[in-house]
Amino acid sequence: MKAIVTIMLKNGVLDPQGKAIGQALNNLGYAQVGEVRAGKIIELELTETDPAAAKTAAEDMAKKLLANTVIESFRVEVTA
Repeated sequence: MKAIVTIMLKNGVLDPQGKAIGQALNNLGYAQVGEVRAGKIIELELTETDPAAAKTAAEDMAKKLLANTVIESFRVEVTA
């Protein structure tokens, strides 16, 4: 099974990387781009065969190591 963990800064937390990307896009002529938020995606290959157990394990990993839950939120998707 594969678990995909998407991690983003919480609303209200400054995102200097997103701001720099947004400014660069505007400088390149993409005036239609407003606010940009940058995040990260982590793909985990799991030996677990039960989707619910795989999701629970990946969420536990995200809470303990992958995401800083003080300033970041995350979501987990599991695929076969």
